[in-house]
Amino acid sequence: MMIENVRSDRPGELCQGLWYLGRPESGIYWLEGSERALLISGGMSYIVPSVVEQMERFGLNGDRLTGILILHCHFDHVGVVPYFKRRYPDVTVYASKRAWEILGRDKTIDTINAFSKVVAARMEMADALASFESDWFPELTGVGVSEGDRISLGDREVMIIETPGHSSCSISGYVPQIKALFPSDGGGVPFGDTIISCGNSNYTQYQDSLARLKDLDVDYLCADHYGYLCGEEAARFVKRSIEIAAVERAQMEEVYLRTKDIDAAAHEIAAAFLQKNPDYFLSEEIYTGVMRQVIRHLASCIDGPRQSEA
Repeated sequence: MMIENVRSDRPGELCQGLWYLGRPESGIYWLEGSERALLISGGMSYIVPSVVEQMERFGLNGDRLTGILILHCHFDHVGVVPYFKRRYPDVTVYASKRAWEILGRDKTIDTINAFSKVVAARMEMADALASFESDWFPELTGVGVSEGDRISLGDREVMIIETPGHSSCSISGYVPQIKALFPSDGGGVPFGDTIISCGNSNYTQYQDSLARLKDLDVDYLCADHYGYLCGEEAARFVKRSIEIAAVERAQMEEVYLRTKDIDAAAHEIAAAFLQKNPDYFLSEEIYTGVMRQVIRHLASCIDGPRQSEA
């Protein structure tokens, strides 16, 4: 069956039993199986009011929800999890084993809650969020998943693929029954007419992980930021992301080689990006921090680890 070419960030049903929920800049997915439902990804905390309203509007029954799959543990991908875990205590939260190690640290929890508030304020959603209890809490734990694990929903299952590089804890989900890929930021972020590369923790691993995804048969590319793609564009998204990642790596390496300073290169790259894309959801402070991490890895590849850490 030919899948219609669609690129959208509007909440709604992609195909039977698969919905996009949230807002354009941050979304999650509700996947229905014959026996149960699963939320895929966790979005930002301030989308909770939107998600609750959309579930009611689309007739999604929370009592069918038995699991939430976290694709990596950055603050903008776990935000709705505390609300749903409080609302439905029996829900199983899945994440990579590495993610649970990171989420067990007090510093991680403090960062998630602090950054969530910063971005909610930036998006003018702080007041809407205030009526929902959404802070991450230390008692929130779950099940670790790894390469090849499958989460069954009855007639559908989510296959886990380890895709580190965006973060050390990144995984992707693939549903073969509907050819839907959920790479989170490990696949790159669709933004405007391009794809933003997201090799935040280890750019080399990020590129290697993209290569692992490129041969999957994909009809639905389900991103966490700025919506989803269906049809031909979804099918070629990962291969295009590979091409863009190579170009962007070369550009970032050029800036570092010219400045020979990790901090200066990070500030220059972040400032140029946000000047070109002022409506991107991350603040300058957070995005510069991301770029600093990326450049630190690229510098280690160019200079060796000792020189880059100096």
